[in-house]
Amino acid sequence: MLNPALEALTDYPFDRLRALLDPIAPPTALKPLVLSVGEPRHAPPAMVREIIDREHAAWNRYPPVDGTEAFRLAVAQWLTNRFQLPHAFIDPARHILPVAGTREALFLIASVCVPPAVAGGPPAVLMPNPFYQVYLAAAALHGAEPVFLPATREIGFLPDLTSLPEALLARTAMLYLCSPANPQGAAADPAYLEAAVRLARRHGFTLVVDECYAEIYDAAPPAGVLAACAALGEGLENVLAFHSLSKRSSVPGLRSGFVAGDAQLIAAFRRLRAFAGATLPLPVLAASTALWQDEAHVEENRRLYRAKFDLAERLLGGRFAFYRPAGGFFLWLDVEDGETAARTLWQQAALRVLPGAYLARSDATGDNPGRRYIRMALIDDLAATEDALRRLKDAL
Repeated sequence: MLNPALEALTDYPFDRLRALLDPIAPPTALKPLVLSVGEPRHAPPAMVREIIDREHAAWNRYPPVDGTEAFRLAVAQWLTNRFQLPHAFIDPARHILPVAGTREALFLIASVCVPPAVAGGPPAVLMPNPFYQVYLAAAALHGAEPVFLPATREIGFLPDLTSLPEALLARTAMLYLCSPANPQGAAADPAYLEAAVRLARRHGFTLVVDECYAEIYDAAPPAGVLAACAALGEGLENVLAFHSLSKRSSVPGLRSGFVAGDAQLIAAFRRLRAFAGATLPLPVLAASTALWQDEAHVEENRRLYRAKFDLAERLLGGRFAFYRPAGGFFLWLDVEDGETAARTLWQQAALRVLPGAYLARSDATGDNPGRRYIRMALIDDLAATEDALRRLKDAL
């Protein structure tokens, strides 16, 4: 009765983490600190509750698949300002769709972009390794071969797109990129993104760029793939960018994001979502519209994260191959053996982190690019973050 494609999936990373750590009792003298999940804990902007309360009468209406005109206009204006796009480059009616958080949309887009066969054979879906687990699920459950592209320190934590075999590119249906990367925080520069766009167009596949961490950055705003399209001067063909309010506005429970890009793909995705996609309730759309129109709360959010990275640099600089990521809120620490370190930290320091191997797949030689690492999310307040960092340093 089960889809055999499910066998291609390993247990979800947090299920694996529970199996690893639940048999271990942390020290009772310490308050457990859970920094394994990338769930922002900064206070949500007060406007969210105010707007949702104000719009409560709309809860008894079915929301439209393509959201509201106000939402799409707000997103188009934000994209234009944030990525310095030409005027009217983004058409709110043709290039934007709201999504109920980007995770479900990143999965479901494969239903649009992965055909049964490419070049007479099984389609391939390319993704960085380590990777966000939904990319693998999307490939496997849509009949594609997931192809893992190493994203190691030696190549700047982004996949090398310059040496992919022509035979592989000929059967590629989709390429997932994440910038800033989860978990490493590396940000693709404009030249990298432009090369990725050219590659997608040359070989006729869809470039899906997950930019959910684009607003949590350290020094400079990360480049965006839509800006790469504008620089090339050839429209938005073959390209989709995904953005979310979860990290930008610290509202993961709002389940609000959008996809923007190729008008033909957006139209096809809208048609699919009319049957299968989760739509955003009208009060949520109203709150989301206001969040995309406001930058003050985002600047404060970035300030809080920068303070925590300042602290991490002071306490961990020179240890565990520490570096300040260009974006995101994760530390990607080289501890030689991530599983052993995770057990040690829970058993000795009541600190819960994620082994890097759980976010990656081993290659043909058995090497897992995440094996040496742990991912630690700097999501708590400054005092709790300092406590966690000191516990980590002492235990390891």
